[in-house]
This record gives sequence, structure tokens and C-alpha cells, in this order.
Amino acid sequence: MKKNIEIRIAGFGGQGIIMAGYIIGKAAAIYDNKHSTLIQSFGPEARGSSCSAQVIISETQILYPYLIRPDISILLSRDSYEKFNGELKDGGIMLIEKDLVQLQEHSKNISIYDIPATRLAEEMGRKIVTNIIMVGFFAACTQITSYEASKKAVESSVPPGTEALNLKAFETGFEYGNKLLAEPQKSRLKA
Repeated sequence: MKKNIEIRIAGFGGQGIIMAGYIIGKAAAIYDNKHSTLIQSFGPEARGSSCSAQVIISETQILYPYLIRPDISILLSRDSYEKFNGELKDGGIMLIEKDLVQLQEHSKNISIYDIPATRLAEEMGRKIVTNIIMVGFFAACTQITSYEASKKAVESSVPPGTEALNLKAFETGFEYGNKLLAEPQKSRLKA
């Protein structure tokens, strides 16, 4: 792993953006024995307004907790895509919510992976687990946090009594990502 991996997670309030960032950082720091930081930003309205989380993961101590140029963007809404898609590093990875983000032309060489996370969550009967599906998808597509660490972070972070549902959501995202990666011609939507 290179020195710092910078991750931007963005969407709108109510999608669990901050929780997703927290879980990814926790997976890295607590269960994968790496270093991580989390910075969050959201509008005063909270639900429905713009929301983002900045996560940095490193093998070494992190001296500056803010993103300079993200290696990975996880974008769950059209507005977040329009606001943040240009900041991704050349060669970076973009994970998008397939049903809510409409892709545009990119001048950079980036890899884009999409998942209908909201639809999959609705099929599970709980739209609220969209963020956990994205955490599983992130773990599969990037392998920055291990499967076991990510799973433990989900289980130890969600409200008591919701562990089974959230672990199922994590598995759904992880399996979707693995299937996508197994079909390289379909998985990498080079922009």
C-alpha cells in the first residue's frame, strides 16, 4: 500500500455517508492495524442536504487529516458526483450508485465501478442499509480493507439488533463487487 490512500465518500444526508466513512476507517485502524482519519462535512439541514466524509488510510502515521487529491471517490448522489467527480486523481477509482448517478465524459484515466445499492437495499426491505452495501462494494473493489476487518467493523458499529440485516447488506455489496471484478470487460468502465 502506498503511503496514504485518500477516500471521499459523498451523497446526501440520510444515506449514511458519515457512518460508511466511520466503518471504513474503523476497519483499517482497529481490525487491519493501519492508521486512519475521518473528517466529516454536512449541511445544517442534515437529512437531504449535501454530506461528505474524508477518510485517509495509511501504513504509517497520518500527519495531515484532510484530502489533497482523492485516490478513491464513493459517490451516492447526482449532486455529489457533479461536485466531486473532477477531484479524483488520474488512475483513481470511482464507485458510484448506479441508479442515482449519471456518468459524464472524463478526461482522466480512472476506473469506475457501479452498483445499484439503493435498489439492492430496497429489495432487502430496508433502504437504510444502502451505505453498508457500499461498504461491502468498496471492500471488494479496492481491497484496501480486508473482508474480515470490514465485516467486523460493520458488526461492531451498527445499532444493536440490526447486526444480521447489516451483515447481509455488507455481503450483498461484497458479492456484487466480486462478481463485477470477475468480468473485467464489464467491470471497468474506463472514462
